[in-house]
Amino acid sequence: MVHPIYKRVVLKLSGEALSGQRGYGIDPKFIFSIANQVKEIVDLGVEVSVVVGGGNIWRGVAGSNQGMDRATADYMGMLATVINSLALQDALENMDVPTRVQTSIEMRQIAEPYIRRKAIRHLEKKRVVIFAGGTGNPYFSTDTTAALRAAEIEADVILMAKNNVDGVYTADPNKDKNAVKYENLSYFDIIKKNLGVMDTTASSLCMDNHIPLIVFNISEEGNIKRVILGEKIGTLIGGNEFATDN
Repeated sequence: MVHPIYKRVVLKLSGEALSGQRGYGIDPKFIFSIANQVKEIVDLGVEVSVVVGGGNIWRGVAGSNQGMDRATADYMGMLATVINSLALQDALENMDVPTRVQTSIEMRQIAEPYIRRKAIRHLEKKRVVIFAGGTGNPYFSTDTTAALRAAEIEADVILMAKNNVDGVYTADPNKDKNAVKYENLSYFDIIKKNLGVMDTTASSLCMDNHIPLIVFNISEEGNIKRVILGEKIGTLIGGNEFATDN
């Protein structure tokens, strides 16, 4: 009998991950692949929460760079995350995985408002909880949302799923053939080296709350389960420094 090494996780999905090979919108085939991988770890007894980005539909920074008011552009991005969250919820529930979407911006007709204690109760009942709408505030990324929610629900780890990238590299492996993959990093490393894994706010939140982060490729079927079972894939961030601190 295999046993997961993490009890409660936050899975961070970029919006681009949901677009599959399209690069935009939602690829139904790929979103069902993600849902199936989530189901695999739910069946192992893992408490799963998900934070989804919205970049496959709208990016607030891109809108701001084109002259739009930044706060308005970011709110539009938050709404994009809700669309993605509902699509993932539908895919999961088609696989008989009980799922709740909680939004940081109230829209009661389609989702619950985010309430920390209620989210934890859902997790304890083995329901997948999808956190939509970012933090509810402009100027904050969904990476920061993942770090914040992980701290609030006392998650064991953040699983940062990438599309066709199997970890953190010294340079973009799709552009630089000499790029070298990191096996382990500290949060100081990703801030100091400006590796672009997550923004500084999110990195600081994870570091201050001793939350490890694993960056891995979600495009390969079964990778979420491999990470949960302790297989060494992807890049581990923060694990060693926290072990030393303790």
